[in-house]
Amino acid sequence: MSSLIAHYFPKLTPDQLSKFDQLVPLYTEWNEKINVVSRQDIENLTERHVLHSLAIACVIGFSPNAKIMDLGTGGGFPGIPLAIFYPETQFTLVDATGKKIRVVEEVAQALGLTNVTAIHARVEDLKMIGQYDFVLSRGVAPLDKLLYWGRKFLKKKHMHALPNGIIALKGGDLRPEINALPGKGGNYTDVFPIREFFREPFFEEKYVVYVQG
Repeated sequence: MSSLIAHYFPKLTPDQLSKFDQLVPLYTEWNEKINVVSRQDIENLTERHVLHSLAIACVIGFSPNAKIMDLGTGGGFPGIPLAIFYPETQFTLVDATGKKIRVVEEVAQALGLTNVTAIHARVEDLKMIGQYDFVLSRGVAPLDKLLYWGRKFLKKKHMHALPNGIIALKGGDLRPEINALPGKGGNYTDVFPIREFFREPFFEEKYVVYVQG
């Protein structure tokens, strides 16, 4: 795994590359107990889950003291790869499925990720658990729902080049989702094609989408 990751991110430390290398055996082992990702995807975990998650790091660099929420994290994507990439940034990973949150906790513990907090809760029932710079999501819900759910958790004070908001990994035709945002798409959005960062065919028609909160 680390060779592909290091190809795109040559400044990673040996410790970070070691952690990325551990992800495939860890998730393979857990996937045999709990269906975290599909069988096809577990065979392509590095590209389809880990590298896909790190596309966010190509769009924005999180500050060391930033707080990030991963809403609907599943087995820990994009939160776990980003927590390895940004070891001084705090990540809160939320999912409604208790078994998947257990996997998040076990993987984070196995890797020694002290910057990861896992919470078992439905997005709709999530109580105020602090304020965050960004709310991340991958394939959980349309942008308007993500904005509705995530906006209340966003800090008022900005510390990044992009104002605090929603960052989502999306695919396909995004126009209907963007047009459905409040104000007929009036919320400031930016769309970053992942094919501009990574050359693998998997990333055609896949995007990092930012919506200002």
